[in-house]
Amino acid sequence: MKQDRSGFTLVEVLVAVMVLSVGITALVGSAGVVTRMIGRGEMGTRAAQMASLTLEDLRLKAYSTTPRCTSALFVGGTTTSRGITQTVVLTGTSPRTIIDSVSYGTVKGTHVDVITTQVGC
Repeated sequence: MKQDRSGFTLVEVLVAVMVLSVGITALVGSAGVVTRMIGRGEMGTRAAQMASLTLEDLRLKAYSTTPRCTSALFVGGTTTSRGITQTVVLTGTSPRTIIDSVSYGTVKGTHVDVITTQVGC
């Protein structure tokens, strides 16, 4: 008489556990990297928004007076907000060059983005 056995052997269970543990280890290892990447992307987005708003504000101030670029508010400087340091430098006379650099800390050190634009005066 033939016996029909159903189920898994011990070797099959051990192989399945090993495959599962390797997969879970890979997921846990990549979770830290993904978290750092999301944080870095968030800081990069904040820095870009800060620089963009500042440049638009300076452009508005430059064009709000006649002759252009004579507003007392059309100045550079350094500010720090929410972990981001921004330095704005105005150079030249006509056109005026605006150099906006934003820096923020990352796991590997400080990251600096520089945006340069010109305003016709």
